[in-house]
Amino acid sequence: MTNFEAAMKNWPLLHTMRSFSGCWIVLIGILLVMCRPGNQPVGVLPPDEMARIMVELYLAEARLTDQMMERDSARKYFFPFEQKLLEKYGLPDSVILKSYQYYVDHPAEFESIYDSVIDTLSLREQKARALPVEVK
Repeated sequence: MTNFEAAMKNWPLLHTMRSFSGCWIVLIGILLVMCRPGNQPVGVLPPDEMARIMVELYLAEARLTDQMMERDSARKYFFPFEQKLLEKYGLPDSVILKSYQYYVDHPAEFESIYDSVIDTLSLREQKARALPVEVK
């Protein structure tokens, strides 16, 4: 019996093994894509960028709060800042709103974003307190 004849005799077994291993490869590929972190829909900011934008928004709100303005006046000053921020990142406001809604619907991801925001703001506060105070 030649090698060809032997291979043809085992063809159904080889074909089944190849098909079976192909299915496993496809299944593993699908699982890897599904379990991949950051699997947000199109138009949703990644967590690190969302955290960066939220930090800047919170800092702007803090500056306005320090000015002790009336609410209407604070809004008047905040909206231009918000527009500049969106221009800086090249984002329409719909992306911010969609991203915020996505993360509200996915609280575990939102919690990690808030942890990052809190860490960043705390670090900035520590650095600011460490600066020497100017005496006038």
